[in-house]
Amino acid sequence: MALLALAPAVHAQATSTANIDADVAAVVQHEHLPGIALAVVEDGRVAYRYVQGARGDGGRIDEDTLFKIASNSKAMTAALLARLVQQGKLRWDDPVRRYLPAFRMHDAWVGEHMQVRDLLIHNSGLGLGAGDLMLWPEPNTYTRAGIIAGLAHLKPVSSFRSGYAYDNLMYVVAGEVAAAAGGKPYDQLLREQVFQPLGMRRCQVGAWSVKRVGNVAQPHTVRDGQPVVVNADGAHSPDLTSMAAGGIRCSLADMTRWMQVLLDPALVPDWLGSEQRRTLWTLHMPMPLGERQRRWDNAHFYGYGYGWRVSDMDGQWKVAHTGTLSGMYSSLALLPDRKVGVVMLINGEGEDARTALMQSMLKGYTAPEQAASAMSYLAELAADRAVRAASAGGLPSTAGAPAATSDDLTRWQGRYRDPWLGAASLCPGPKGLRFAVEKSPKLQASVQQVQGRWLLHWDTLGEQAQAWLQPGDGAPPTLDLRAIDPEIDFSYDFQDLHFTRTGDCADSGGYVPRR
Repeated sequence: MALLALAPAVHAQATSTANIDADVAAVVQHEHLPGIALAVVEDGRVAYRYVQGARGDGGRIDEDTLFKIASNSKAMTAALLARLVQQGKLRWDDPVRRYLPAFRMHDAWVGEHMQVRDLLIHNSGLGLGAGDLMLWPEPNTYTRAGIIAGLAHLKPVSSFRSGYAYDNLMYVVAGEVAAAAGGKPYDQLLREQVFQPLGMRRCQVGAWSVKRVGNVAQPHTVRDGQPVVVNADGAHSPDLTSMAAGGIRCSLADMTRWMQVLLDPALVPDWLGSEQRRTLWTLHMPMPLGERQRRWDNAHFYGYGYGWRVSDMDGQWKVAHTGTLSGMYSSLALLPDRKVGVVMLINGEGEDARTALMQSMLKGYTAPEQAASAMSYLAELAADRAVRAASAGGLPSTAGAPAATSDDLTRWQGRYRDPWLGAASLCPGPKGLRFAVEKSPKLQASVQQVQGRWLLHWDTLGEQAQAWLQPGDGAPPTLDLRAIDPEIDFSYDFQDLHFTRTGDCADSGGYVPRR
């Protein structure tokens, strides 16, 4: 373990660093985390820094280790757009089509009237995570132009601007708007307009050499009680289509600097003026306020700014966001009036860990007399999950499920197309019937029969991502997918897919993967 404590106390109530160290270490051990990097900023100084664990490539984590910050990238995309607004290169209320003439939505009126600001606040009318299967799982061969074209085929679930539903694709569009307005690719603009002026020297975006840059944390999952590397980097990281929504990597030192500049404009006075700073942290779209947030934070309002979630915590203003990718979690929270910020980066399955640790750390500032250990919050999260699991009745067992053969689903075997996800196939392979999506190499599965239904057992995705394959009796035949786990990650938006048969497996040009 590497530990740097740069001040004798973190909280105003003089909570000892030894107690915080012990709490973090207990959570790391309990949640089987391979590593964590955490920092606290107070009044412009780094009050506390904690780094511990393994990167996953044989090296140890330090303050310069790069992590995937996932959706904490959204705040940087919003800041880039704010810079362009400040420079007079675009306006928040400009129509998106002024910069991207090909932009369309399923409802033509919405596509015509959507403004730049709408791209950032999850008010498009699309469902939760709609179209995310064009972004994840990575790698895949969807392009940003293809994703923007696919938006026209995603059906809304509510009217435009009527409510909140988290959406990643609009941030992909926002990145392309920035590129069009700024006259340079998004990744170049982000380096020039954000990373370089703020001194975030290790952050990476676009295509870059993992081997040359070095010191990169790898994502992990837990197997048999131990963290193991999954989806490890190669020597080169490609230009990800998701970068404006969740594809940036930064170190703890970078994220600490990011917090310092956000909390104290005087550090880089010419970077972003007060008007644009206020705009980023203004509540533009109300969000549902959950029971736990009311109870834990004594919260009364909750909503989305431009790339940030805005709320109150024990009567204090809170600006925050989280980031989630398979095997990599991040969390950043600011108390602007206190000039306090907390950031943590985890290279393992750390959803509960980040929630519990962040709650414990912030509570020491907002209501020290109510503060509890992170382990206490962790226990409450586990109890809530157990209740939900019991009410769901459990998932069907797939152990020993027979594989579908070439004699099964004969009417439905063939090539297919979904309007936005593209080409797929349901065809025999050497070991049974196979389902595969052409542009997404990780969306390949064996077909199994479970409880009289057809199940897709993905080759490389976890058990929680399994889906039912539902044949349709229309002419031509169709295929729908439905998630098995009711708590599946919303980015597996199987419910939005509808495949229509386009040809036989043996047809020329058919996509028939073999295993």
